Amino acid sequence: MAYANATIGTAHYAVTIKARHYDLISDEPVANGGKDAGPSPYEILLASLASCTAITLRMYADRKQWDLKAAHIDLHFTREPDGERIDRRIRLEGNLSEEQRARIADIAERTPVTLTLKNGVPIYTEMDPPLASVQHKAEVEERLDEAIEESFPASDPPSVDG
Repeated sequence: MAYANATIGTAHYAVTIKARHYDLISDEPVANGGKDAGPSPYEILLASLASCTAITLRMYADRKQWDLKAAHIDLHFTREPDGERIDRRIRLEGNLSEEQRARIADIAERTPVTLTLKNGVPIYTEMDPPLASVQHKAEVEERLDEAIEESFPASDPPSVDG
């Protein structure tokens, strides 16, 4: 299965990421206190969805022997008062019928990363070394609950009005 490791030091907010044998950098834009050394966490999330969509569509078109020359996937994350959403626009190149284009649109809604994001996924966190006591764990959980209620603008994507 997939695995990634991220490390941050004292540089605001550059993170080195190791995914399989690939090295990546994530950072925040200068406006959020970073040095813009790499894409932000939300940009990496969108890149994951875009690449999964493109790969899945290519695999499907190849299997069906359809004339898909290229697929362009554009994504935008939006946070609004009523919730968050990702808008995806797919532009296809090639000699494809309306039925083929409709089937590709249907397949895009069922790519692995699309389904993971739509269905949600549990995240289990443990500390290394483990927390010393149950009392300490309860105190940490209470502080985490408080932190979740706070706003962290450096890690939030900008809202889009319009």
